[in-house]
Amino acid sequence: MKKIRPRPVAWALGSFLAISFVLCVLWDLIFPKEWHMYPFWQGFLPGFSWLSWRTFSLGFFESFLYGFYVSYVFIPLYNLFSRSAHDTQA
Repeated sequence: MKKIRPRPVAWALGSFLAISFVLCVLWDLIFPKEWHMYPFWQGFLPGFSWLSWRTFSLGFFESFLYGFYVSYVFIPLYNLFSRSAHDTQA
């Protein structure tokens, strides 16, 4: 079984989370306050508050880093357990 490499997944997931963050901020700027999602980001991203260029940049960067973190923790675990499951089936 081929192992998954963390680096491409990290870039893809980091980009996905950063783009999602930007889309959520745009959503909050367009739609009424009752539909805002920034309270989620405030709890999820340390130091993020609504809204300045500094906190927007911080939120964007932290979202991207979360993608790297998840990839570099999850992918080795996945490869380990995938190999173990494959070895027991053979």
